[in-house]
Amino acid sequence: MKKKILLIGTGGTIACEITKDGLKPEFNADELIEFMPRLKDICNIDCICLFNIDSTSITPAHWCQIAESIRKNYADYDGFVITHGTDTMAYSAAALSYLVQNPGKPVILTGSQRPIGFDGSDAKTNLRDSFICACSDKLCGVTVVFDGKVISATRAKKTHTKSYNAFESMNFPYIAHITDGRINHYITLKQTASRAFFNRVNENVAIIKIFPSMKAQQLNRMLEGLSGAVIESYGTGGMPIGILEPVLESAQKRSVIIAITTQAEHGGSDLCAYAAGCGLKKYPNIIEGFDITTEAALAKLMWILSDNKDIPSIKRLFYTPVQFDIFNPDYAI
Repeated sequence: MKKKILLIGTGGTIACEITKDGLKPEFNADELIEFMPRLKDICNIDCICLFNIDSTSITPAHWCQIAESIRKNYADYDGFVITHGTDTMAYSAAALSYLVQNPGKPVILTGSQRPIGFDGSDAKTNLRDSFICACSDKLCGVTVVFDGKVISATRAKKTHTKSYNAFESMNFPYIAHITDGRINHYITLKQTASRAFFNRVNENVAIIKIFPSMKAQQLNRMLEGLSGAVIESYGTGGMPIGILEPVLESAQKRSVIIAITTQAEHGGSDLCAYAAGCGLKKYPNIIEGFDITTEAALAKLMWILSDNKDIPSIKRLFYTPVQFDIFNPDYAI
């Protein structure tokens, strides 16, 4: 029997048409399927359109809306395909990995670099590949399917603004490749724990990038009023601690949780490689990000900090892997 798949439309380039103000999402989910009638040979498809916006307008409230839609429809479908704009897809994909944990069914995010109605668009290939993956018995969990690649949602990053090869898997292998409609599996995804849905995040978390002229006062203003922050440091985790130390001490007193990631895309952090990073280890509110992406670190902190927890519990949850999001050689769960 054919699998039953739910297509959840959210807008993005894939749904765009040309308007007097430039490209704007106009096609809803049903209209996207009309461009590809043969998809119904692969599976039975139902469509809903939660919203139809440019992905630059996506907020955490939209993440929760998508997660709630999956929860409500979970029992009725074998898999889910979410069409989404590429600019913030990595953030939404990571967030859904924490809001929809161990689903036991494929939850696929996809989109395109050119609208579906344009000649030479990548939209039809990405949609076809996504539905093939959504019907697979060997895939489960949240993934990004784009340009023939299946990427764990917590490892996806947009690395090209125009190329069809827009997304990479950071510091982790691809889950699979799709060639001529066939999935070549590299990693077997299995449900390893009970399914869990969440519907809250703490939006009071920010990303801060260290830069050469940063002053203590600037960092202090950026951290003011936050519950948590992801700080993109230099290299393996270096920061001008001598300049910023008073701010870090103040953040510790206020129990602001700080996750340290790196501005470099590959390799991850290693705070104790240099004295400029090792000094951060003394602060109990600072969490080393190791190889987690900035997008995943932000979404994970938002999820963890949605409930009040003590610092040891926050660290334990942060270092507990969710769908391959982090590898920490120093931490015993």
